[in-house]
Amino acid sequence: MSVAVLGAGAGGIAAVAELSTAGHDVALWNRSEATLAPLKAQSGVRFSGVIGEGFVELPMITGSIAEAIRSADVAVVCLPTFSHAPVAKLLAEADWPSDKPVVLNPGHTGGALEFATAFARTGRQAPPVAELSTLTYVARKYAPETVTVTCRAKSVRAAALPGGDAALEAAVALFPGATAVPDVLCSSLANANLVLHPPGSVLAAAWVEARQGDFTFYVDAMTPGVARTMQALDEERCRVARAFGHEMPHLIEEMKLIGTVEPDADPTDYAAAVAGGGANKNIKAPDSLTHRYYREDFGHGVLPFLALAEIAGVETPVARSLLTLAEAAVGVDYRVHGRTAEAMGIAGLDRDGLLRKVRGA
Repeated sequence: MSVAVLGAGAGGIAAVAELSTAGHDVALWNRSEATLAPLKAQSGVRFSGVIGEGFVELPMITGSIAEAIRSADVAVVCLPTFSHAPVAKLLAEADWPSDKPVVLNPGHTGGALEFATAFARTGRQAPPVAELSTLTYVARKYAPETVTVTCRAKSVRAAALPGGDAALEAAVALFPGATAVPDVLCSSLANANLVLHPPGSVLAAAWVEARQGDFTFYVDAMTPGVARTMQALDEERCRVARAFGHEMPHLIEEMKLIGTVEPDADPTDYAAAVAGGGANKNIKAPDSLTHRYYREDFGHGVLPFLALAEIAGVETPVARSLLTLAEAAVGVDYRVHGRTAEAMGIAGLDRDGLLRKVRGA
């Protein structure tokens, strides 16, 4: 395929490397010219880690989204989820055809709903859109022109909104291990980061500020208290999923499927299982409360989860408390620019109405 990858962070660069080496024609877009400059200087992307080691040359690295999508069969959005609505508006303004698919890698929680709603609010019909439950890579840019991939997800969940078959087919074709599930509630509630990041982010906030990230988030911060909070949050997630008709594996089993927890890990020992995962063990903690674990995983993870839980009629006191504490510690109201029910286009819906929206008639 001809693919426009939107986003030049670690996830986007990893996708560029994998898609290019698989034989796809890839164009890369990013809003920031400063981010693109080192990639333009070498006319491509260097990569290392579990997807191999090498260099892929790119014919197009551009800050113009219209230029990047001009010949694309599909757009792959590899950006933090707080970028979904702005990118949807940019694509609409750039005349992205309403019959060409968009794949959100990742969509996390409510990504497809918010993207389609933002696109439609420009006055244009939303294109087919599919979301992946989590990013298909654990990756970091330790230098601005290269990406190191410590894990390639073995299995992620993929779903599309009604009428989005073309996007779902593109997602499964482009990203091996993407498995179709019945609806975007199933993919959204399989977002591992929804459970994995908020407990440690809140309970280790003082350490984050004092140490400026000089400790490992998945090992040093994975204390028994954090793990118990994580497990309680995970139980809430599974209850909400069950209310919509989905029996979801608990977090540790989900992470085994992804590949970020070892296959023989005890699924009931969250602390040992997460800390023992080889893919994440060396990843440093956030260096401040402006890190994406605070900016993304609360306003675009916990907040939309609470909206879904309210529609499902399921009480989620742990999730609600974590959001309240994060807002107090960070000093922001996540509802102002977060993924609210209104942003997802589901405000005022009851359970049956939401199921009709995500499954069709």
